[in-house]
Amino acid sequence: MQSDSIPFCKDYLINHASKPVTALLEEVGLLGNNYFPTPELLNQLTTQYHKQWQGPQFKGQSQFSDDDKRYYETIISEDKVVPTREGSWHDLFNALVWLQFPKTKSLLNELHIRDINEHGVSPRTARRNRITHFDECGVVLAIEEPKHATQNGVGLEREHDSRQHNVDSLEAFLQKLAAHEWEQTFLTHRGRWHAEVTPFIFGHANLEMMLNPFIGLTGKWLAVSVPYGFRNLGRWQQRLVLDDAIVARVEALDYFQSAPLLKPLPLLGVPLWHSQQDAAFYQNKDYFRPLRTGAKASKQLPLWS
Repeated sequence: MQSDSIPFCKDYLINHASKPVTALLEEVGLLGNNYFPTPELLNQLTTQYHKQWQGPQFKGQSQFSDDDKRYYETIISEDKVVPTREGSWHDLFNALVWLQFPKTKSLLNELHIRDINEHGVSPRTARRNRITHFDECGVVLAIEEPKHATQNGVGLEREHDSRQHNVDSLEAFLQKLAAHEWEQTFLTHRGRWHAEVTPFIFGHANLEMMLNPFIGLTGKWLAVSVPYGFRNLGRWQQRLVLDDAIVARVEALDYFQSAPLLKPLPLLGVPLWHSQQDAAFYQNKDYFRPLRTGAKASKQLPLWS
């Protein structure tokens, strides 16, 4: 079913959509709505979840003049508004990602504009292709830093060794994920997900496709370091911390200038994101594909240098 024909209906969503979709809609108080959220309602959410909203406003596409031929990213940069098609799932999820990660979305818009000013709108630069891929299909893996050793001199060396062991273990986990060792990362180390490794859907196209999930649905992951204790924060406090952390991560990766960077993630394989996740499920090589021979290592690893 095409997303345009999917109703905004709680019963339909609970029975069909993946958990990241229903969980997000429930968190922002939209899941029980009996009508499609308007741009005006989305603007109200910005004041509800942010003490001082510094992102753009959402403006209905019908409110733009037919004579306005400006490029989408240019409108966001110049007018501080996001053109939002009424009744569009794609644009609704884009707005909800803005709501969660306004600093990161603003940075991506800024990078688009830098390249447009230097190279023109078309053809896209390689960096703009990477930015768009992340914007549409990105999954951020928030990786909690192991606890730092205390400075009281008691057991300091032991704590330091324990932390280093945890760092090495997490780095090894990410390397296995990058190497498409799916059964290791999704089954053997299942307990790390939603604890040491907290996944957030960043790509709004991914959210749209998860309205009707299908075998083959794949995102692109970016590992981001977050402080020890991240798992104990409330969900919206996590997003505030993670928004700053993603911005720092993009900067550390030279603002997406280099490749290869993002790695594939079969979304239905992420623990709790799909109903059937037994051992046989992960043996479907058409979905959980082995690493291609000769594939280059991602420049985002190691996470902690």
